[in-house]
Parts: sequence; structure tokens; C-alpha cells
Amino acid sequence: MIESNRQYNLFNNNNLNFSAKNPLEDIYIDKKIIRDWQEKIIKHQSPIFKYGYKKINQPSLLESYSEELNEFFNPVQLTPLPLSFWRWPKAMHEGPAVYFVMDKLIDSNKNIILYIGETISADKRWKGAHDCKNYLSNYSDSLHKANMSTNLSIRFWLDVPIKTKERRKLEQKLIQAWLPPFNKEIREIWATPFTSQSN
Repeated sequence: MIESNRQYNLFNNNNLNFSAKNPLEDIYIDKKIIRDWQEKIIKHQSPIFKYGYKKINQPSLLESYSEELNEFFNPVQLTPLPLSFWRWPKAMHEGPAVYFVMDKLIDSNKNIILYIGETISADKRWKGAHDCKNYLSNYSDSLHKANMSTNLSIRFWLDVPIKTKERRKLEQKLIQAWLPPFNKEIREIWATPFTSQSN
């Protein structure tokens, strides 16, 4: 009974194989399903990486930021950090930020933005509990089981509004533009499979 309530039904097909011995911990997602899922996201995000927001008719992101973002902003240009950056003795980034969790697909050399978040404290946000950490763990495990590579990173954009309300508004506009699959507002669009596994 538990199997049918889990990620299996998100794909609406029978290509998932469950281990008979421990279905809760040993869920296997077929490589083709993962690739198809990634490709759908790449199809949406690639034009934004390449052309920015103006040429794909996205709404302006913030009145004061819109021109600058449309022409120049690309998360790929931000410094990639490992997801374990918060364990370093010295903080790389501090203060308010919008952050992007990304995967660079090694076989296609394409980037996927998996999650966009905002924080008042870039050096502390990732230290505690965070749903996205669980999803990333599930994502990495699923790719590993399917013999696929992952190259995860987190990138902080510090040139953002200091006021939380304005920063959250910017975060929401970025989420609506990029449609990152691990943000709760977006999961149903991509039928994101990695958000319902238990750790």
C-alpha cells in the first residue's frame, strides 16, 4: 500500500522498479525517466540561460532591477560552491542573498536550476534543516543508482534588496521565470519525483 502512495504515481507509468526487500529505502528510477525529466526542464531553462528574460517575453523581475537583469544577469556567472560550503571555517558569503542550487549535466554540459531561495544570512541559511537538502540527497541517490553523474553547486547572488519583502518578491519572480523543480510552487509542473522519498 505504501508503494502506491509514494513517488511511483508521479510518473503515471510503470517504469519504476521497487526493491521487494525495502521499498521505502531502495526506490529505483529508470535512467530514461530521469533523462526525460531533466530534458523537459532544460527545454524551458536553456533559452533563459542563453538569451535572458527579454527575448523570451518574461515579465520584468523588479522595476528597479528589470533592465539590469534582462540584459546581464545569469546565475551561471555566479561563483559555484559545493553544497557543503557551510562547513568551511570561513564564510564565503554573508548577508542577504538569493541563491540558486544547480546541477551541471556532464554528458550534455547543460545547467539546470533545481531550486531558488532567499535568505537574510547567506552564511547560515544552508546550515540547518532545509527541505531542499533532502530533495538533493534523493536526487543524487537516484542518479547514482541509475549510473548517472551529478555536479551539484550552490551560487549566491548578493546584489539583492536588503528588505526581506522586496527580496522575497524578487525570489518569487525568479522562481516564476526559471520554474525550478524543487521549489514547492513548481513541483507539480514537472512531476518532480525526488520530493516524496523519505531519507
